[in-house]
Parts: sequence; C-alpha cells; structure tokens
Amino acid sequence: MMTELRRPRVGHIQFLNCLPIYWGLMRSGALIDVDLQKDSPERLSAQLVAGDLDIGPITLVEYLRYADELLLLPDLAVGSDGPVLSVNVVSTRPLAELDGAKVALGSTSRTGVMLARLMLAEKYGVHPEYFSCPPDLTTMLLEADAGVLIGDVALRALHEAPGRGLEVTDLGQAWRDWTGLPMVFAVWAVRRDFAADHPGLVKEVHQAFLRSRDLCLAELDEVAEAAARWETFDAATLATYFRTLDFSLGDRQVAGLREFARRASSLADLPALPADGPAFFVG
Repeated sequence: MMTELRRPRVGHIQFLNCLPIYWGLMRSGALIDVDLQKDSPERLSAQLVAGDLDIGPITLVEYLRYADELLLLPDLAVGSDGPVLSVNVVSTRPLAELDGAKVALGSTSRTGVMLARLMLAEKYGVHPEYFSCPPDLTTMLLEADAGVLIGDVALRALHEAPGRGLEVTDLGQAWRDWTGLPMVFAVWAVRRDFAADHPGLVKEVHQAFLRSRDLCLAELDEVAEAAARWETFDAATLATYFRTLDFSLGDRQVAGLREFARRASSLADLPALPADGPAFFVG
C-alpha cells in the first residue's frame, strides 16, 4: 500500500480509550503499513510537536498550542457527548466547597487537567490549591480534598469511590451540562510539512484509522471480551465504556472544541483559533 522507503511514524495512546482504534488497525492489517509508537498522551503530543512523529493523537490543549504546525485529520477524535467515565474529579465534599482546598492532579493529560481547572473556576467559582501527585486515589486523598483522575485509573475510581463515601463528578457530563456541547479530549493530527511532502501517505493512514474505528464500533462486544482477558475490568464494563466514548469529529464536536478553546484562554496562554475554525488535512 505504501511505497515510500520510510513508513509513517504514527502515535498510539496506551489508554483503554484508544484500544478500539488499535483493535481495528490490528484486525484490518494496517499495522504493517506504519511505524506505530505507543506512549502516554503527553509524550505522544510532545513527539508530534517535535517532529519525532508524523501523524498521531495529540491532546486538545497541545493541539491548540501548536495548531499552526498541524492539520487535523477529519472525523477522528476521542471525546464524549455526555458522560466520558474516565475523566473525573473525585472529592470528599461538593465541588462548590473546594475554594482554597487542596486538589491533587494525578494525570499527564493536560486537556483533562485544564478542563477540571476550568470547570472549578468558572462553573463552581472556586480556586483550589493544585499540586501534582501519583494517580492513585488513596495517595491523593491523604493530602487533598479532591483528586483529578484521567484514563484507566479514573475508570477504576468510578467503581471504588461510592463505596468510600466519595463524590465523583464526570467532567464530560459536566461540560455537556454547562455548554450543551460535546467535549473533545484528543484529536488526530499530521504535521503540515509531512502532509505537504506525502499527501498520499497521509490519506492512506487517515483512511486506515477511519476503517479501524468503524470496524471496531461494529464489533465492540468482541473487543470488550478480548480486552477483559488482560484488563482489570469485566467485558460488560468495557463494552459500556467503549460505547460511551465518541470517536467522531463532526460539526458538533468542532463547536465543542472551539468553545473549549475560547473558555480555556482565560486560564492558559493559548493562541486563538482562526475565525474559520481549525485547519483540516484535505487528501
């Protein structure tokens, strides 16, 4: 399929939320056509920005910082249009009572952390004292009144917290309740220089990702049953999680992305998006 001497260097997030994408790539045979590099969202974002990856997922905050160097791949993202299940604030008291309290940040996902800070400041009107901490709920709450958990540890906490008398706020649902829009946590992007030099390769990788996603969505129960063999979650929990996630990037998701960029600019030095929106790869 791809004839260039070097296969495209493509990133893959090692979280459960991207397992469906990987499953589809594996099932479709597309993995042989790319140099797949697995890592955390933060490290993959840094590698894409540094030019150590050609194509890959990038957290929304990092995309917004470097949008002038990147093109979005259409109709491909990780987000939610309501609950996300794996981006949570776990707290010992209501969020509106956290002003001046300690809040532990236990994730490398800058978008999830930024969303938590944005929601606490703008929706709940509180300004906690934030500090970084290993992403373990018990460790976090030894020193803090609340913790922000992202990814697989957040899924586990979702099931553990109620039995410990803790409150769980799903930030995907909280964002939807606040804005009426979906939340986009990560997008897939290609470096502009790579897209200019290899548009055919980018188109093939993009189409492989779309086929992968669609194949997985048609086989979610099978994906969940397979994943349950090596994950700590049962198949039913995983199937529910995979069905909750939104892997699309249509008009509503782009509107949510733009709204997040607008609101987050009050907390971070993020460049403004162009008036006509983000730039997409056109193959």
